[in-house]
Amino acid sequence: MAKQDYYAVLGVDRKAGKEDIRKAYRKLAMQYHPDRNPGDKAAEQKFKDINEAHEVLKDDQKRAAYDRYGHAAFEQGGGAGPGGFGPGFEGFGGFADIFDEMFGDFMGGGRRGGGRSAARGGDLRYNLEVTLEQVYHGAKTKIRVPSSVACSSCNGTGAEGGGAPATCPTCNGRGRIRSQSGFFTVERTCPTCHGVGQVIKDACRSCGGSGRVRKEKTLSVNIPPGVEDGTRIRLAGEGEAGLRGAPPGDLYIFLTIASHRLFQRDGANIFCRVPIPMTTATLGGSIEVPTVEGSRARISIPAGTQSGHQFRLAGKGMPVLRSTARGDMFVQTVVETPVNLTRRQKELLRDFDREANSEQHSPESAGFFSKVKELWEDLKE
Repeated sequence: MAKQDYYAVLGVDRKAGKEDIRKAYRKLAMQYHPDRNPGDKAAEQKFKDINEAHEVLKDDQKRAAYDRYGHAAFEQGGGAGPGGFGPGFEGFGGFADIFDEMFGDFMGGGRRGGGRSAARGGDLRYNLEVTLEQVYHGAKTKIRVPSSVACSSCNGTGAEGGGAPATCPTCNGRGRIRSQSGFFTVERTCPTCHGVGQVIKDACRSCGGSGRVRKEKTLSVNIPPGVEDGTRIRLAGEGEAGLRGAPPGDLYIFLTIASHRLFQRDGANIFCRVPIPMTTATLGGSIEVPTVEGSRARISIPAGTQSGHQFRLAGKGMPVLRSTARGDMFVQTVVETPVNLTRRQKELLRDFDREANSEQHSPESAGFFSKVKELWEDLKE
């Protein structure tokens, strides 16, 4: 039976570029692969035709010969089939070759045909609690982090005396080995070198061949003014050391701001609740309040100040990260009711209560109970 045109097999134009041919092959190979079509002889034959066409059209020399002579270019001395394969196409490597074609740059962590590099060190997380004052002024603190560092005995190579590792004899440095299973070729990570492609003959006695040892590191951390709760600080290269000289990981520091006994923070603003005596709220006066920067601020209290009234101190809040701007401080007054009064003090308050005009001296209270009275009257009707 006459063979079908290779371009027609892949469904591409005769002027198609290499990338178009590669994309068409990938799509059809996945569609007709025998693993997806078990027992389907037609799909199996289609799969062979697709690979045969791709073997020719992906190679510039074979494609040029095919474009000039057609299928005859590979007959009568041109080899039993494209690339010298026989009629049964036994030279095809199976599904592993498809993955090599599609994902060769990613499998094994390196380029096709070579072992992957040793594993990069792991990233570490450190939770650091700081005070509101440290966040306001900025601070530098030291932390102790249990980690792994490059072995000093072998300079991180894992070999005794710092010698260079040898090429793995099992996979010849590829990091992967293949085994034939009927029509397919199965590829797996080399069990000897674990995919690295290199082995160590004489392992370092200090690190056991890993190139790293456990050790606690002391690091200095800069806390910039104005950072928010949950801020993440990255220290590049301060994570765990990589395996056998591979790059180290990073250290991520997550900041938590401790609760303050006086202040509450909302973004760049600071809030503080301050109790004031009833007499000060009634007659007026002044109070001193602390600020987060450590100084004192004086606030004038007008006569008749009510609980919940807020006073704004401009620029007395938190610094804004990476800016010269600052937030504000809000002082909320809480009028304190006197307790533990003497007999004389109680008498004075009773005299005041008898002489007081509720509408004049307590307008909010008078207005409220006036509305309550109206409500009760409406319910009676």
